[in-house]
Amino acid sequence: MLRIVVGGQINKQEIHDFIKKSLGDNVELVIKNDLDAVNLLKAGTYEYYVGACNTGGGGALAMAMALLGPELCKTISMPGKIFSDEEIIAAVNEGKKAFGFTAQHAENVLPVLLQALVEKNK
Repeated sequence: MLRIVVGGQINKQEIHDFIKKSLGDNVELVIKNDLDAVNLLKAGTYEYYVGACNTGGGGALAMAMALLGPELCKTISMPGKIFSDEEIIAAVNEGKKAFGFTAQHAENVLPVLLQALVEKNK
């Protein structure tokens, strides 16, 4: 079972609901503010963090970058750019734990990200 905490600045409930609908009973999922979300990830209570903002990296990942370091974080979409499926999958396989994206790209990037996380954690 994947353990994912939803943070970021916008659309937290929508992202939570999308993940829950996609993974069903195969996910433990909670919504938290950014500081609490990153601390839960850092403590090992949750395995992955996802968050959205208007830029994909600022409000979505700022706290994760500060507390986890950039080596564990990846922006997977930003205004005008959605990273390729291959880039998203590579980020998961490289061990990234926190993922940020623009809210309007959630339906494009979340299916790829979630599938990659499921595959990595089989």
